Amino acid sequence: MKKIAIVLLFLISVNFYAQEFQGTAVYESKTSTAEIMKNFGGNREITPEMQKNIEERMKKMFEKTFILNFNKSASIYKEEEKLDAPGQDGGRGRMMSSMMGGGGTEYKNVKEKMYAVDKEFFSKEFLIKDSLPTYKWQMGSETKKIGDYTCFKATAVVQTDATDFRNFRMRGPKNDENKEKEQKAKDSVNATKKTNFMSDVEQIKEKTITAWYCPEIPINQGPDKYWGLPGLILEVNDGTTVLLCSKIVLNSKEKVDIKTPTKGKKVTQKEYDDIVKKKMEEMREMYGGQRGQGRGRGF
Repeated sequence: MKKIAIVLLFLISVNFYAQEFQGTAVYESKTSTAEIMKNFGGNREITPEMQKNIEERMKKMFEKTFILNFNKSASIYKEEEKLDAPGQDGGRGRMMSSMMGGGGTEYKNVKEKMYAVDKEFFSKEFLIKDSLPTYKWQMGSETKKIGDYTCFKATAVVQTDATDFRNFRMRGPKNDENKEKEQKAKDSVNATKKTNFMSDVEQIKEKTITAWYCPEIPINQGPDKYWGLPGLILEVNDGTTVLLCSKIVLNSKEKVDIKTPTKGKKVTQKEYDDIVKKKMEEMREMYGGQRGQGRGRGF
């Protein structure tokens, strides 16, 4: 019986690669706002009603729809375009999207092992081009249905995005003696001296992600930056955010031009990350009440 299943899967794959192929997958993003607030220790000064309002706002900000268009070797992934609601600050939304590691059109080419993504950050356009990250997938035999598709489970430990604030948390509690020493050190710092943006928080360096991939669609693509499994990834869960496929269309008559973006200043991922972190440090200084700080410097 197992041999028959393998033969059928092989025949599906042969037929799949014998034709000119393209597909579209729609993903819904959901983020646990409670988990984010837990990472930052909550706030004892806000009322339960205020916390509920904050969580509702964060929920709206994080719940998005993304479109993945793909062929045998490449894909483009971007947020579904929606008109801003009346009174909504679209510019601020784009900036927050960049701070969450998103925004722009992401192109992945698994044949050339490269990706490119165009992003706007503080009204400056960037084109990030770099090598695709390598994931050490651990594939298991556990399965589940996503829509009409049978998917298999895989896990991997990944490095987190240093420009996405969801990957940060408050530093661990200190004893009273260390707190007192730290406060004295802060009080002694000259008001015009540059402070460290990351002094109160720390990055969660690694996360274990769980992916569910579908061998019936034998391409090694997936949402966001994920790829490298023997089937289209239909769900990814990193413990805070879930990307879940809600719709798949294969070989539609309407073809999408899948090509790398070209607009923006060319930078590597590390160069872009450094630019974002530097700008965030400048904003911390500007709005932290420090004297002698002028406007934020340019890029």
